[in-house]
Amino acid sequence: MAQKQFKAESKRLLEMMINSIYTHREVFLRELISNASDAIDKIYYKALTDDSLTFDKDSYYIKVVPNKEERTLKIIDTGIGMTKEELETNLGTIAKSGSLAFKKETDLKDGYDIIGQFGVGFYAAFMVADVVTVVSKALGSDEAYKWESKGAEGYTIEPVEKDSVGTEIILKIKENTEDENYDEFLEEYRLKSIIKKYSDFIRYPIKMDISGRRPKEGSDNEWEDYVEEQTINSMVPIWRKNKSELTDEDYEKFYAEKHYGFDKPLKHIHISVDGTIRYNAILYIPEKIPFDYYSKEFEKGLELYSNGVLIMNKCADLLPDYFSFVKGMVDSEDLSLNISREMLQHDRQLKLIAKNINKKIKSELQSLLKNEREKYEEFYKSFGRQLKFGVYSDFGANKEVLQDLLMFYSSKEKKLVTLEEYVSRMPEDQKYIYYASGESIERIDKLPQTELVSEKGYEILYFTDDIDEFAIRMLMAYKEKEFKSVASGDLGIEADETEKETDSEENKELFSYMKEVLSDKVKDVRISKRLKSHPVCLSTDGEVTIEMEKILSQMPDNQNVKAEKVLEINANHEVFQSLKAAFEQDKEKVNLYTKLLYNQALLIEGLPIQDPVEFTNDICKVMV
Repeated sequence: MAQKQFKAESKRLLEMMINSIYTHREVFLRELISNASDAIDKIYYKALTDDSLTFDKDSYYIKVVPNKEERTLKIIDTGIGMTKEELETNLGTIAKSGSLAFKKETDLKDGYDIIGQFGVGFYAAFMVADVVTVVSKALGSDEAYKWESKGAEGYTIEPVEKDSVGTEIILKIKENTEDENYDEFLEEYRLKSIIKKYSDFIRYPIKMDISGRRPKEGSDNEWEDYVEEQTINSMVPIWRKNKSELTDEDYEKFYAEKHYGFDKPLKHIHISVDGTIRYNAILYIPEKIPFDYYSKEFEKGLELYSNGVLIMNKCADLLPDYFSFVKGMVDSEDLSLNISREMLQHDRQLKLIAKNINKKIKSELQSLLKNEREKYEEFYKSFGRQLKFGVYSDFGANKEVLQDLLMFYSSKEKKLVTLEEYVSRMPEDQKYIYYASGESIERIDKLPQTELVSEKGYEILYFTDDIDEFAIRMLMAYKEKEFKSVASGDLGIEADETEKETDSEENKELFSYMKEVLSDKVKDVRISKRLKSHPVCLSTDGEVTIEMEKILSQMPDNQNVKAEKVLEINANHEVFQSLKAAFEQDKEKVNLYTKLLYNQALLIEGLPIQDPVEFTNDICKVMV
C-alpha cells in the first residue's frame, strides 16, 4: 500500500504542531475528546433535520482505553464517523489552501482566525505518539477505513472491518526519554486527572475501565481484583443550571472541588449573559486571604472555558489587579481561539466580558457592604489593602471605581467606617477630612497632634496600613472634601478668639537658636496651635509626611526622601517656661533641652533616635 505525502505546507505546519504550538503535552487528550464530542454533536444536529434519525443521548459516549502492555491509548467515540474522502480531506491536508501564504504574511503572529477554522487539534496526538491510527465508519456507510501516520513523512488509507458507526483513534505512545516521561499517558489516575481538568463538562459521558481491589463477596479477609467501567466527567456544569435549582451548599461544593481555596467563600456570584457575547460565570469572594497572596508567587485569574472545555487555568485578563482576590470561572461559546485553543485570537470579546465582570464584582461588594456589614468587614480585613493599592496604582485611574468600597477606623465610632459615612456627619464648619497615621490604633490614640482636631469635635480617620496615605494622596478628595493630616502644618482650623495668643515675635530669637542647635534636622521651630497637654510634637510642611518617609525608607530603591519636619512647642506647657528661662540664663541648658525635646518628638512618632547613647547621657544631665 503506497504511502501518501502531506502537502509541503501541511508538512511544515504538522512539524510546528508537534514541536511548538502547544504549551503542555497533556492537552492532546483535550483535543481528541473535544473532536469526539463534536462528532456526536453532528449526529444530534443531523437528527434535528432528518426524520429518519433518532437521537438517544444515552447511546452516545466517548471511551478512553489505555493498554500498558501494548503501549497504546485508544479514544473511541460513537459519533458521526468519517468517509474515506473525509479522512483524506480532514486528516490528509492540514489547513488546506492558502496556509503557507498566510504563514508568510503573518509570521504566525496575527490572523489566527484563518487557521482556527480548521480542526488541527487532532495533530497534537503526535506530541505523545510515534504512530497515530484512525479507524472510522461514517453514518449511512457500509464501509470503514483506517488512516495511519507516523508523523510528517505521510499517511496511508485502507479499508477495514468495523461493525459500528463512529471513530476509534489508537495512539502508539512514545518511549520515555531522559527529559520526558510518556508512561504517564498510560496511567489510569493521570488520564482521569487530565479528563477532569480539561473535559469535565463535555456533555457526553467519557468512560474508562477502572481497575481496583475490593473485599470478596462472602469473605471477611479475602480480596479480589476487579475492572469497572466508570464515567469520569461531570457532564452538566453547575453554571448551566438555573440559579433556582442551586443551593449555597452546591456553590460551596463546587468551590471545594475546583480547589479555589481551603476556606468557605463569603459570597458567590452566578452570572448568565445572553447578549452581544454569551457567557456564564461563577465567581467567589473568599473568606480567608491565601498564604501567598501578597507574594510574587500568587497568580491572579479565572478559569476560562470555551463551550465547557478548559482553555486557560488562570486567565489574568478577566480580572483587574484590585479584584485579583476573586476566584472562579467563565465559560463562553463565543470566544475566538487560536490554533492551539490555549490563547485568544482577539481580545475584544474578553475585554467585554472582563468589563461586565468588573461591574458585577463591584456591585456585589457594595451590596455586601450595605446589607451584610459584618461579612464585608471580614472581607475588608483580608483584602482591603488590595483595594487601596487599586486606588494608588495606575496614577489613580481606578479611584472612582473603588473609593466607596474603602473603610478606615474612626476615632469617634471606634470601628471601620466608609468615606461616605464620615462626610455625611461632618459639622458645617469642618473644611477637611482629617486623618492620622501610625503603626496601630493604640499608637495613634496617643498622638499629640490629634489634640486640637479632637477638641473641635471633628472625627479622625486612622491610617495603619503602609499604603493608606499614598492611596489618599491619589484620591485627593472625596465629595469635594480634601484630606488633611493632623500633622499638617496648616490644619485649617481658626484659632479660638478666647484662647490666649502667644506672641511669636518675642520668642523669635529662642526659636532661631533652637533651629540652629538642631541644624538640618528640622525645617523650623515654632509655637504650636494644635498641642493642648503635650509639650512637643513634630509636624510637616510639604507633601511628604513622616509616615510616608518611614515607608519610603524601607523600600529597596530608597532614595532618601525626607519629610520637611517642624518642631512644635506648646507655649502653655511649663516646659516652655523652663526653655525661656534657660535662654536668658544658660545657653548650654537650651542646647540640652532642645535635643531632648527633639528626641522626645521622634520617639512619639516611632522614629529612630540617631544617637541613643547621647540621648541617655542628656537624660542623666537633667537628672543630675
